[in-house]
Amino acid sequence: MSKANTKDLLIEIGTEELPPTALNKLSNAFYNGVKEGLEKADLSFSEIKKFAAPRRLALLISDLDVKQKDKNVERRGPAIAAAFDENGCPSKAAEGFARSCGVKVEDLDKLETDKGAWLNFKTEQKGLNTSELITEIVQTSLDKLPIPKRMRWADLDAQFVRPVHWLVLLFGEDVIDAEILSVKSGRETRGHRFHHPEAITIPSPKEYEMLLETHGKVIADFDRRKEAVRGQVNEIALKVKGKAMIDEDLLEEVSAMVEWPVAVMGDFEKRFLDIPQETLILTMKTNQKYFYVVDKKGALLPHFITVSNIESKDVTKVQEGNERVIRPRFADAEFFWSQDRKSKLVDRLTRLGSVVFQKKLGTLLDKTRRVEKLSSTIADQLAGNTQLAVRAAELCKCDLLTEMVGEFPSLQGVMGRYYAKHDDEDPEVATALEEYYKPKFSGDTLPRSITSQSLAIADRLDTLVGIFAIGQIPTGDKDPFALRRAALGVLRILIENKLDLDLLHLIKITAEQYDADLKAHDAELAVFDFILDRLHAYYLDKGIRPDILDAVLSTKPSKPLDINNRLLAVDAFRQLAEAESLAAANKRIGNILKKIKGDLPSKIDTKLFQEDAEKDLFQTLAKLDSKVQSLIYDAKYQDALSELSTLRASVDQFFDDVMVMADDEKLKNNRIALLNKLHSLFLQIADISKLQK
Repeated sequence: MSKANTKDLLIEIGTEELPPTALNKLSNAFYNGVKEGLEKADLSFSEIKKFAAPRRLALLISDLDVKQKDKNVERRGPAIAAAFDENGCPSKAAEGFARSCGVKVEDLDKLETDKGAWLNFKTEQKGLNTSELITEIVQTSLDKLPIPKRMRWADLDAQFVRPVHWLVLLFGEDVIDAEILSVKSGRETRGHRFHHPEAITIPSPKEYEMLLETHGKVIADFDRRKEAVRGQVNEIALKVKGKAMIDEDLLEEVSAMVEWPVAVMGDFEKRFLDIPQETLILTMKTNQKYFYVVDKKGALLPHFITVSNIESKDVTKVQEGNERVIRPRFADAEFFWSQDRKSKLVDRLTRLGSVVFQKKLGTLLDKTRRVEKLSSTIADQLAGNTQLAVRAAELCKCDLLTEMVGEFPSLQGVMGRYYAKHDDEDPEVATALEEYYKPKFSGDTLPRSITSQSLAIADRLDTLVGIFAIGQIPTGDKDPFALRRAALGVLRILIENKLDLDLLHLIKITAEQYDADLKAHDAELAVFDFILDRLHAYYLDKGIRPDILDAVLSTKPSKPLDINNRLLAVDAFRQLAEAESLAAANKRIGNILKKIKGDLPSKIDTKLFQEDAEKDLFQTLAKLDSKVQSLIYDAKYQDALSELSTLRASVDQFFDDVMVMADDEKLKNNRIALLNKLHSLFLQIADISKLQK
C-alpha cells in the first residue's frame, strides 16, 4: 500500500498516577498487545513508538494502513459424493455449507484434485477500514495488561489499574470515535498536573511528543526522561565534588514518578555519618527514593539528591522540605545505633529461645545450636578454625533482636558485622556474620573465608533438611522458606569456591542434629536430589548442555566440585572427533549389559579370544587401565577421557568383527566381561552413552 494510503495513529490512555514500579511493564505489555493486534488484522506500519509517564500510556504508530487489503477467500465444502444424492439433489450437508457461505448450492464451484472432488466457495473479502478495527485492538490489549488487581472508580463499570480520565485516538487528523474504559475518545491530552493542568489539543499524532514537552511540561518518552534524571543527578553531585551513586532500579522507579524531573541537592548533619552508612543509604534509597553521594574514596558525603516533579520558583523550599523529612529518620537510626551497642551481641543469644524458627523445628536458639555443630564439622573438613566457626554460628542470629534490624530487616547480617566489631569479636567472625547471607541473588558475591563459608553452608543445609523433614517441600511457585535459593547458594559456594566437600555426607550430618522423632534421616536423599536439581539451570546459564549433566549425574557423584570437574571434562570430550562413535558404542554396550540376568561376568580369559579384534581391544585396555585409573584418582578427568578416546578404532573394529552374543556360553560371557570392563572405565567419570549429537 502506498504512503498516500497510510496515516499515523496516536493512542493515549490518560490516568491517575500509575504504580511507578509497574509503569515500564505496563508500557511494554500495551505496546506488545497493540502490535500483535495490528499484525493479526493484517495492518502494516513502519514503527511503533511507546510513551510512558506517571499519568499516561501512549503509542505513536507511524505509516499505518488506512484499510485492510482485499483478499480472496476460499472454503472447501463436502465431497461431491456426499453433496448430492443419486438423483442429483443437494444433500443436507451441501445445503448447510451453502447457507454458511450465504449463497445457494447452484452458486457454489466444484474443486477437482487428484484426491477427489469437493464443493468449493470463492469470494473476494473486502478489507475493513482501520478506524473500524482500532477500538477492539486497543481494548483487547488493555484487557491483557499484567494488572494483579483492577480497580473501579465512581459508579462506572470500567476496571483498570488506576482511574482513567481521558482517551486520545487520533488517526491522521481525525479522531476515531470510540468509548474505552468508560471514556469517550478525543484529541485532547493533559499536561503536567501543576505546570499545565489544562487540556492540550493535538492537531496530528506527530506533534504529540513535542507539544507535551514544550507546552505541557511533560517528557513523555520514558527513556529520554530517565536519561534526563541521570544527567541532572550526576551534574548536581559535581557541585559538592562528589559522585552520585545511581542504582538502576531506583533510577527506573524515580523516572516513573515524575513527568518533569528537576534534581535538587539536600544536606544532612555530618554527625549522622557516624552511623553505619548502610543504614543511611537504605533510608535514602528505600524510604525517600533519594540518590546518595560519595567522595573519591567512596565514603558517604552528608548530601542527598532528590528528583522533584515540579520546577519550583524557590528551590530552597523543596530542599528544606526534603531535609526536614530525612532528619527524623536519621535521628531514629542514630538512636537505635546508640541503644543497640549498650549490650553485646552474645547477650541476646538466650533470647533467641523465645523466637520460633518453625513450629515443628523449634526456636532460633535451637537452630543456632544445630548450626554451631555443623559449622564446626565443615570448618574442620576445610582445615579451618573450628572455634571461629562455632563462635560465628553462635552469634549469627543475634542481630535479629537488635532495634536497628527490627526497623530495617534487610540490614540483618550487616548490623551483625558492625556490632561484632564493636564487641571486639575476631574480625573473621564479624565478617562471617554478614557474608554467610551470601549469595543473596543471582550473580551475588560469595563468602570468602572458611568461617563464612562453613556458616553459610551449615545454615542453609539445616533449613533444607528441617523443612523437608516436616514435609513442606516446595511445589510450583510456592517456596516460603526460599529453599531453591538456599540450595543454589550451597552449590555456588561449593563449586565456585572450589570446596571439595561431600554434599550427601554433609546432609547426613545435618540430619543427625535433629531429634530422632523428626526422622530427618528419611529426608536425606530427597534433599540431596533437590539440591542437585538446581544444577540444570545453573549449568544451562553457563552453556553446558543438559545431556552432559545427565551423563555425569547418572554416575551418582556426591561432591558438587567433582561434578563440576567431570562436566568440564565431558564437555571437552564431546568436542573430540572420537566422541560420537564412542558414545554410540557405550550406548550399545549398555543395552547389551542390561539383557544379562544376574551378576555381570567380570573375569576375562585371554585363551578364549578367537578374533583379532577382541585381542586388540583387550591389549589396548590393559595398556590404558592403570594410567586411566591413576588420572581418575587424581580427578584429572579430561586427561582420562582423552586417553580413553584412543580406544575408538579398537572398539569400532570389535563391533565390526565380533559376535558378542555367541552361542557358546563361555565365549559369550568372556566377551561381555571385556565390554563390561570398558564400560566401567567410562562410568567412573560419566555415562557418555547419554551424550546427544
